Amino acid sequence: MTAIDSYSHNVSGEDEFGFAQAIKVGDTIYVSGQLSHDDEGNFLHPGDFDAQLQQSYKNFEKVLAHYGATRNQVASETQFIVDLPKYNTAMAAANLAYFGNHRPTSSTVGVASLFFPGQLVEISFVLDTRLPA
Repeated sequence: MTAIDSYSHNVSGEDEFGFAQAIKVGDTIYVSGQLSHDDEGNFLHPGDFDAQLQQSYKNFEKVLAHYGATRNQVASETQFIVDLPKYNTAMAAANLAYFGNHRPTSSTVGVASLFFPGQLVEISFVLDTRLPA
């Protein structure tokens, strides 16, 4: 039997919508879309792509810390971006800065809208803990 470990930020929405921020099954960690919210779940920085992106990464770092994982163990990421032509270059630059020499697979999806008014970006991840930290 494979052990399952789920993680929650304990913010509003998780119970109401019935999801975990991440779930680890064996060596794989599946991470829900991370977005710009504070520790109480309040959406931050409406309309500010760069600030939302930085807060999304900060929230992802909490998931990494829970599992004792690093960004070098990210195997895949999916970015959901409102107004992709406007923010594609900023997303690419942030991605390069965040991952450094590590190169996970990546899919970028342009969307008409996301959950919160003014939300411009959300990123989900898949990690493999067998990758070097």
